[in-house]
Amino acid sequence: MKTVLQATALTALLVLGGGSSALAQETLPGATVESLLALAKANNPDYTSMRHESQAANERVTMAGALMDPKFRIEWMDITKGDSQSPTLWPNETGSTKYTFMQDLPWWGKRDLKRAIAVQEAQAVDGKAQGTWSMLAAKVKTTHAQRYFIYHTKKLTQELLDLTNRLANVAQVRYAGGLAMQQDAIRAQVEQTAMQTELVALDGEARQVDARLNALLARPSNAPLTAPEILPVLPAEAKLNADALMARVYSSNPQLFSEEARIKAAELSRELAVKNRYPDFTLAITPTQMQSRIREWSLMLEMNIPLQQGTRRAQEREALAMLNAAQTRRAAVANQVASDLSENLVGIDAAQRTERLAKTSLLPLAELTFQAALAGYENGKLDFATLLDAQRQVRQAKQSQLKAQLEAQMRLAEVENLIGEAL
Repeated sequence: MKTVLQATALTALLVLGGGSSALAQETLPGATVESLLALAKANNPDYTSMRHESQAANERVTMAGALMDPKFRIEWMDITKGDSQSPTLWPNETGSTKYTFMQDLPWWGKRDLKRAIAVQEAQAVDGKAQGTWSMLAAKVKTTHAQRYFIYHTKKLTQELLDLTNRLANVAQVRYAGGLAMQQDAIRAQVEQTAMQTELVALDGEARQVDARLNALLARPSNAPLTAPEILPVLPAEAKLNADALMARVYSSNPQLFSEEARIKAAELSRELAVKNRYPDFTLAITPTQMQSRIREWSLMLEMNIPLQQGTRRAQEREALAMLNAAQTRRAAVANQVASDLSENLVGIDAAQRTERLAKTSLLPLAELTFQAALAGYENGKLDFATLLDAQRQVRQAKQSQLKAQLEAQMRLAEVENLIGEAL
């Protein structure tokens, strides 16, 4: 009975331990790009910083449209009452006390222009924040695709190493039976060593890519990641129409959005520079207290005199130059974005065609060639070098398919970065 209970307890521990291990594996990021993007959006410090900057810029809109704080002045007149008493600041005992309330008032329309400029500047920062996220998402997608490529390349290399080990055993048996030369066994060992060396290099590259991904997710560089399971499905051909995507770029690209906002801000700044030709005002009201009563009321209007016209003309020329610069910069960004979009769409098309050729033509032919070479070697009709060459062709075909998938995913990430949203 005791033995049965011990066995049951041991089984339960194994089951629970296996379940915990499986749960821990599930909670690790890296299987899909969606889980990585969620972590990046929540934790990446660059994007978080830009969100705070965007929030600060939106708060400046309220400040830009506000009036300046009013001012208060108090003046004690004749505090000795003609030297008839000691100096005092008590209003009832002075000759008179003036209370002045002042408010600075800009020329009509200046406050609205300042508020509108702040709105456009906030939108420019919002666009920059969105651009930061689009670029971050593109990096995460690209790195995920690289991890997928390296992971499956390692699997492919390990499978071919296992196959090479079996071929080496065949070559050893044939050599022992006098059916093959010793050179065949040596070539098999050389091929084994080459693949083992490549596995070491791939392992080092995988750790480097994992470290880059962890940096994007704001995790320790050696934090564990689960194996990449799948790549995002490429959009249908209709969604990759160049004209339709170009229209989406012009309407949604974060850089263009920011540059448009900067152009509008520059236009408003030019209007404000023109309005600075007109004076600003200060309005004041002054009640005067004598003894315990308010006996006089005064009203004051003050304005600055805009005599420094040379300075104001310079401000207007500066605003015009900034407007021209913003328009030119927007045109340059539009040209670059259009060029990048066309280049990446061509890259996606080429990668898809390459993958189809590798999958439907190159790989089946390479596998047939290898099977024929293996049968020929076993029958003594082909040498070992021909068999190894056929094996390399199979490997190259599979690697070509993986590289095409990687290229398509990287190009797609760049297209989505240019559009500012997922396809």
